[in-house]
Amino acid sequence: MKIFSMFDGVGGFIVGLENSSKEVFQTLYSNQYEPSRKIQDAYEVGLYRFPNMEHIGTDVALIPNEKFEEMKQNGVDMIVGGFPCQDYSVARSKKNELGIEGKKGVLFWEIIRATEVIKPKYLILENVDRLLKAPSSQRGRDFAVMLAAFNELGYSVEWRVINAADYGRAQRRRRVFFFVFRNDTKWGERLHTTYEAKFSKDTTMEERLAQYQNYIFKDGLFGRQFPVEGTAVKKRVHANQLVGDIAEVSETFNDGKFWSSGLMTNRYYYTIETNPIVEPPITMGKIVVPEETVDAKYYITGDKLEKFKYLRGPKKLIRTSADGHEYTYAEGGMSEYDSLDLPGRTMLTSEGSVNRSTHLLKIDGKYRLITPIEAERLQDFPDDWTKFKLNAKGEVEEVSDRMRMFFMGNALVTGIVKRIGDELQIIDKI
Repeated sequence: MKIFSMFDGVGGFIVGLENSSKEVFQTLYSNQYEPSRKIQDAYEVGLYRFPNMEHIGTDVALIPNEKFEEMKQNGVDMIVGGFPCQDYSVARSKKNELGIEGKKGVLFWEIIRATEVIKPKYLILENVDRLLKAPSSQRGRDFAVMLAAFNELGYSVEWRVINAADYGRAQRRRRVFFFVFRNDTKWGERLHTTYEAKFSKDTTMEERLAQYQNYIFKDGLFGRQFPVEGTAVKKRVHANQLVGDIAEVSETFNDGKFWSSGLMTNRYYYTIETNPIVEPPITMGKIVVPEETVDAKYYITGDKLEKFKYLRGPKKLIRTSADGHEYTYAEGGMSEYDSLDLPGRTMLTSEGSVNRSTHLLKIDGKYRLITPIEAERLQDFPDDWTKFKLNAKGEVEEVSDRMRMFFMGNALVTGIVKRIGDELQIIDKI
């Protein structure tokens, strides 16, 4: 399979898929661009790590359709990417054209534009799990708009919220993954033959859902590779139909029930709240580097340590709202430091700074931050993956610790991607 990696970061999807099979998964093109940054560090890490692919270091919105057409001609049949979760609402203009609200949410429509031109067999996408419930004013609308957009292009969408630690990895990181497949692929035709062909116009929504539960629980890509218990959590099962075009879905969607697992095909969506069959995780104690190799700059003492203890402790603060109203902000306490006997907590882009979410370890009576190598291990990257980059002058340059931590806070667990790749290899041969 030949791949275009969008919003590539430092190559998480590429690493995961190549760990599945370098022979099967070959990335021909990648795109990485941070509009707010003068120096494109992540892009330059990609140049250093993947010298044999074409790196497109420009705003994805400026990539012309002719480039996507070139990708199609060169055999690209899969798109991957972790895209920003912002605002996906659309509206119809007086000329009946679709417009898009929300700055970063616009980037999703670049996936749709690329899909429309390239017409890949598959897409593997990733996002934060709150996407399923966004925005709070119209729960589930953003995800419904996404589903409607793929439906209009002739694709079905399977999704699953996956906590990486539940499936044997070293980080408690919940993300929603999407397996998007063209309806005329062998997998899409199998889905139609197995399920859709058996339905008639009189088939009720409940009967449809009863049939598709088997796919969601165990027959789909996620069901096969990421096993779940065979009953829904709190009986949360639901089915419904997308009504109208994308703009109408954006304007009128009010269902708001997208659970952790599901499938959309031919405008119908079926969703179930599932429980994982948990596999033993990798603990922090298994990924820490030997203490004698840790630089003194990572150790925390004095006022900085006291600040950590304060931030991680319980507190009640009096705050004032924009309209002058005073209120009490309460925050519960958390462990003074991170346990070596548990998988790591979710890394954020602020990892390494003095804040409540930063990992703090206590080893041999000393407190310290995690090192860049340990951050890479939490995301299943090889050690020192982000240590070097190829700068604008074509010179190899070392990357700052701050940026390396930022990369990992923004990345995804490549071990989860590997398992998706393992199953996709099987699916593609069916």
